[in-house]
Amino acid sequence: MTNFTLEDLVLYLYKETSPQQTIAIARALQNDWALREKLEVLTAAMKRLDKITVSPRTEVVLNVLAHAREEAEAV
Repeated sequence: MTNFTLEDLVLYLYKETSPQQTIAIARALQNDWALREKLEVLTAAMKRLDKITVSPRTEVVLNVLAHAREEAEAV
């Protein structure tokens, strides 16, 4: 039995594994409940990450705009 890392499972979730590795992980998931649990935790985390919206603070945006204005005036 092959031991798969969390990184392997992340690649599997994002469909970035080779066809051979995908088959091997799928087979391992059928037989290894601990691996399935890890995959479920990663899947839940992936779904939560997809829902996160991040925006910069107003102060940061104003600083960038001020810097751009200063650079434009210097030219």
